[in-house]
Amino acid sequence: MNSGINLSSLDEGVRPADDLFRHVNGTWLATVQIPADRATAGSFMDLFDQAEAKVRTIIDACAQQPGDDEQRKVGELYTSFMDVDRIEALGAKPLASVLGQIDAVTDIAGFVAALGPIERSGVSGVFGMYVSPDQGNPDRYIVTLMQGGIGLPDESYYRDDEFADVRAAYETHIARMLTLAGIDDAGARAHRITAHEKRIASGHWDRVACRDAQKTYNLLPRGGLEALAPRFDWSVWSKTAGIDEAAFAEVVVSQPSYFQSLDALLADEHLEDWLDWLRWQVVHAAAPYLSTPFVDENFDFYGRTLSGTTELRERWKRAVGFVEGAMGEAVGKEYVRQNYPPTAKTRMDVMIANLIEAYRQSINALPWMSTQTKTRALEKLDQFTPKVGHPEKWRDYTALDTQGNDLLANARAALTFSIDHELAKLGGPIDRGEWFMTPQTVNAYYNPTMNEIVFPAAILQPPFFDAEADDAVNYGAIGAVIGHEIGHGFDDQGAQFDGSGALRDWWTADDKAEFEKLTKALVDQYSALSPSGADGKKINGALTIGENIGDLGGLSIALKAYRIACGDAVVPVLDGLTGEHRFFLGWAAAWQSKVRNQEVLRRLTIDPHSPPEFRCNQVVRNIDAFYEAFNVNASDDLWLEPAQRVTIW
Repeated sequence: MNSGINLSSLDEGVRPADDLFRHVNGTWLATVQIPADRATAGSFMDLFDQAEAKVRTIIDACAQQPGDDEQRKVGELYTSFMDVDRIEALGAKPLASVLGQIDAVTDIAGFVAALGPIERSGVSGVFGMYVSPDQGNPDRYIVTLMQGGIGLPDESYYRDDEFADVRAAYETHIARMLTLAGIDDAGARAHRITAHEKRIASGHWDRVACRDAQKTYNLLPRGGLEALAPRFDWSVWSKTAGIDEAAFAEVVVSQPSYFQSLDALLADEHLEDWLDWLRWQVVHAAAPYLSTPFVDENFDFYGRTLSGTTELRERWKRAVGFVEGAMGEAVGKEYVRQNYPPTAKTRMDVMIANLIEAYRQSINALPWMSTQTKTRALEKLDQFTPKVGHPEKWRDYTALDTQGNDLLANARAALTFSIDHELAKLGGPIDRGEWFMTPQTVNAYYNPTMNEIVFPAAILQPPFFDAEADDAVNYGAIGAVIGHEIGHGFDDQGAQFDGSGALRDWWTADDKAEFEKLTKALVDQYSALSPSGADGKKINGALTIGENIGDLGGLSIALKAYRIACGDAVVPVLDGLTGEHRFFLGWAAAWQSKVRNQEVLRRLTIDPHSPPEFRCNQVVRNIDAFYEAFNVNASDDLWLEPAQRVTIW
């Protein structure tokens, strides 16, 4: 059995006790070039590329020789995206009908009415909406409404001085897009739009507040919703959007004060601002599906300016992404058949069982938690549902209508189909077999309202999972990912949900205070860190705390699970590395990543994950076993005083 460690990638000039991330990835970091069409390079993107190439083969086959109606639709979606001649010939013509509808609006009531059908086709509106299990009663589905209306990544982009250049570029971008769409006086309109979005953004909650499960769970009857925004005619909007009003009999409003601020803007004095804003939303939503000038201008701002990406992705790659967004499970069904061996699930099932047992042992041994709260935590752990590889039941795409030569119509049809799929859940039983990632997605997730951890097939590959490697590397990589996702059930937000998925307090007051003391220490640790390429800007420890708890708990519990897997067996030394050496090196290899400077700054503002170097290094600084494995002492860079090390789970 091989060690699973690529020894040639190790940078022997960097000691693991000083920088584990660069010891494992330094040689790669020094030589790799981020692809021109990407903002990042690394292990995740390598697996993404592999999956993408396999998916392309599947989609090509559907386009050339469809075997059934579902494959025909997959092929038509792809063909319509690749029909460059027709797309170029159309130019801005596909926008004319919708823009004409906006031109006919004469008052705020008409604006609200116009929003319905326009949003139904995939254009962003003044708020976001989704259907999910009710956090207060997870045995039923409910509509959740949330803040929206802005085109920059975050409300801070409209107020912080550091984003002044981005705001200026955004206004220029809007003007260029409106000009391409044939809208006159584009410069003045763009200025009004950005000023209006700044007003909208002023009512937004920041990202730290938005991740607070308690603050964002506001259950309201229809009358309470109307009281928040009385100028927004919910009856008219739902009718024109083709949504049964019963969907809004009771809703969850994530940011109530946003809807109050929105109501204040729904005044006649802002009508022209709203109409220009809506024109921009229509153009922006359609841009990826229009002719080259639209696509290039859209990329210039959202790719080059915001993320530092220098080259637009090849058309076939964008086409594959489009098809996956529209019919991901139809493609995933064939991906699983071709690429997912049953042995992978068997081994994952064993690892998950060991991870859960490790959490059980750890919870029982926690010195800071009372017996009462431990009992509740163990009850939640017992109710975890693992999902591995792919759904047992695939999504039905019968109701999706596609055309072989009309890209924008297909894009709008796909969005409408998705909305209908979500709305159809209301009033029905919870579908506990549903997946929210496709099998070909290189990622994993925890869903608190279903108390489930989900691992798509595509992530079950090296460097995360290698069926030919020994347990040490697998537990350090995919084992820590499993532990991370389980850990989300016990992070600062997930710990507020019980085993049934309900937002319900199961903590004693003293235990909660101890938990918050530990999380505060972790917030402080990360808030002092600034990654390479950030020009001194530091991590938002409060924004990233959930993921940091997941990383810390994930790795420490994975190590315990690895030891459970080893039992009393003598662990061999492979390639000169002990089992625990391989475990930590496997962890570091999983976070192999290089990020463009612009993307580093964007992520520091909006991303709840810490930068990869700290997902690796800062976590191990808190784990005593790392110090023992690599003989880390007070003179080494990764040393953290024992009293400052945080252990939560």
